[in-house]
Amino acid sequence: MNNQICGLALGALLCALTLPAHAQQSAMPIVGWLHPRPLDSSRNLLDGLRKGLAEAGFVEGKNVMIEFRPGDGKRARLPALADDLVRRRVSVIMAGSIPAALAAKGATQTIPIVFTSGTDPVKKGLVSSLSRPGGNVTGFHVQFIQLVGKRLALLHELVPRATRIAVT
Repeated sequence: MNNQICGLALGALLCALTLPAHAQQSAMPIVGWLHPRPLDSSRNLLDGLRKGLAEAGFVEGKNVMIEFRPGDGKRARLPALADDLVRRRVSVIMAGSIPAALAAKGATQTIPIVFTSGTDPVKKGLVSSLSRPGGNVTGFHVQFIQLVGKRLALLHELVPRATRIAVT
């Protein structure tokens, strides 16, 4: 779901970025995908991203390309991978985590960066505020931690006699 929403956001961003550019050239926009996890363990995220892009009218290989830069579980690789995407002149960078977004932000101040995060991006120094992120970074922040208490309260209302709760 996270990446599907970001896929839609990326699609809208690509529309805005490429409409004037396509009038001047026929190059296909490139989404740079930067994530700390290995590619094979990110299939569900990529499926959501592709679905969101498709819903915005972008189909991989037809009118958009995706350059994958997985960190293979090594966060220290992210800055070099982000630099590589900048050298590749991608249209936008999809950063699948705060560390990936910070690496991308360190690599460019001009290429738009769209992130997904369950961690507060303001506290991590990624954006100046949620309502006005500023610069070239924007994204989707899910407040998982803040929702845990509410979910437990609702569950307790539904099953007031429950003494044990399991989460998977």
